[in-house]
Amino acid sequence: MGAEHSKLLHPVLGRPMIYYPVNLCLRLGAHGVFVVAGTELEAVAVKEALAGQAVQFLEHGGPNGMVHAVLQAEAMVTDVGGTVLIFSGDTPPLREKTIRALLDTHHTVGAVATVVTAPLPEPNGRVRILRDMVGPSTCIVDEIEATPRERQITEVNTGCYCIARPLLFGALREIARSPGREEFSLRQLVEVFTKWGMPVHAVAVADPIEVMGINTPAELAQATAILRQRIHERLMSNGVTLLDPTTTYIDATVQVGSDTVIYPGVTLEGTTTIGSGCILYPHCRLRDSQLGDGVTVLDGSVILQSDVAADCVIGPYAHLRPGSRLQRKAKVGNFCEVKKAVIGEGSKVPHLSYIGDATLGAKVNIGAGTITCNFDGFAKHQTLIEDDVFVGSNTNLVAPVNVGKGAIIAAGSTITDRVPPDAVAFGRAPQVTKEGRATATRQKRQAMAPPKADED
Repeated sequence: MGAEHSKLLHPVLGRPMIYYPVNLCLRLGAHGVFVVAGTELEAVAVKEALAGQAVQFLEHGGPNGMVHAVLQAEAMVTDVGGTVLIFSGDTPPLREKTIRALLDTHHTVGAVATVVTAPLPEPNGRVRILRDMVGPSTCIVDEIEATPRERQITEVNTGCYCIARPLLFGALREIARSPGREEFSLRQLVEVFTKWGMPVHAVAVADPIEVMGINTPAELAQATAILRQRIHERLMSNGVTLLDPTTTYIDATVQVGSDTVIYPGVTLEGTTTIGSGCILYPHCRLRDSQLGDGVTVLDGSVILQSDVAADCVIGPYAHLRPGSRLQRKAKVGNFCEVKKAVIGEGSKVPHLSYIGDATLGAKVNIGAGTITCNFDGFAKHQTLIEDDVFVGSNTNLVAPVNVGKGAIIAAGSTITDRVPPDAVAFGRAPQVTKEGRATATRQKRQAMAPPKADED
């Protein structure tokens, strides 16, 4: 993958790649889920990525192949009569219905082992599946050992196995090292079972993309696109309107209510929850935020780790930074920034303002260009504005400061002291007007201007 960290940690729609196969096992009701990492460092990183998941972590000490990796779980798999599923951690598109079909086939035919296969139009370098023409049994062959006729076969092994526990670990010890390689190959299990006279069965998936392994950034992008499409289909089947799914990016961890309309270019990330009947206009981005019902987010707005109650309007080009809370019917308009602040019910910050570390009551109106001066160079301070306050345009509120209920602050004021309820506060420097001075001022500027260069 060209990265320093394990490829299993690469994000796929808000979750690490390894999350998907682990979650699949948990949904299947597996009695035990074991993640085997190559090194101690990888095991620690993967454990952090899967914090809270009901899994156990093992380490197999380096690139010794999947046989060695699976052997590490022998002491942990205590259900001696059970069935063991084995697959790689780099297959996020793998579907639950595919693995259920694998399990059903395995138990129906009473197989010792069943493998998932897939058709590939260009199977170069892959292990071919050789099916018994008179029965369901299967064997496999490496391309390097295949005959010209066998190389024409397009059905290949995917590395996903279902094996009876009583025979698994004994068969693993029978596997010899692969020719020309320094690791044990799990696919040689098929050879061992064939040698023991135990047929191996196969279940084919129609779409090979589902069982693709991810080894390059290009394959990661391809797998992500597949999962994106599944998310979009699920949302649209639940009544969400996506006007252009191809340009909409929604993480697997996001929830969207019915009757919500999402315009092109919208990105929803993390634990974001969108209520019903919302409208998200083009090119908004939301991360780890909650929107109530009937919220409108206008073009180009960014909402991060914030809570927005029902019927609010945000944007266009507004920025809600972490810790912002908008109560019902609040409005944060164009080119406004809100940080760690509460905007009360029905209050409005219509345009060109910064509200940080502040609490606004209900029905407060903030004029254009108003800012809360919350940082004194050493610490952040709070601004409290009570209900029904009107703040005129271009006002500086120097925190810590309180503005009482129903107060009016004149435009252009700098407020440094408490404003009592129902008061009118002015904080302007006196205006000085000198009549007839404009002409003299222009003449003085002209005299001081450098001479113009000669024009050609």
